[in-house]
Amino acid sequence: MIYISHRGNLYGPSELENFPSQVDLCLNFKFDCEIDLWVHDGRYFLGHDFGEHHIEKDWLDQRKKKLWIHCKNSEAVEILKAANDKSVNYFWHENDSYTLTSTGHIWVFPGKRILKGSIAVLPEIWDTLETSLEISLAGGICTDYPFKYIGKYN
Repeated sequence: MIYISHRGNLYGPSELENFPSQVDLCLNFKFDCEIDLWVHDGRYFLGHDFGEHHIEKDWLDQRKKKLWIHCKNSEAVEILKAANDKSVNYFWHENDSYTLTSTGHIWVFPGKRILKGSIAVLPEIWDTLETSLEISLAGGICTDYPFKYIGKYN
C-alpha cells in the first residue's frame, strides 16, 4: 500500500497545504505527497486555487519520485508532457470518476468505486465499515491523515 499525503497534510487539513516546507516534512516521514502545481510563464508554483508558493524546477526534480503532481492549469500539463520524463507522475482531473496518471496509476475520485490497485483519494470522507473492504483493494491511499491510515490496510 502506498500512503500519499494530500497536499502535505499529516494530521488533517491545514493552512500549510502545498507549502514546500510542509511537503518536505511529509517526505521526511517517508510518505509520498500529492501536490497542486501551477505553471505561469515557465515559473512553477504550488497552491490549490492558484499558484501561491514559488518553487524552482530543481526543487520539483529532486523530489519527483515521491510526488503525485496534480496539474492545475494547462501550462503545467504542457510543460511536464514536453519534458518527456517518464519518472514524473502527473495528472489532470476535475470531477472525473477515474483519472489515469502519466505513470499508469488509476486515481479514483473520492467516494467512487475502488478498482484493484488504484489510488483511493480522501477515504476519510467516505470510509465506513462497509467500504473498508473496498479500500483494502487499493494500491494506495491519498489522505489528509496519513498517520491514521498507515498500516491499516496492509
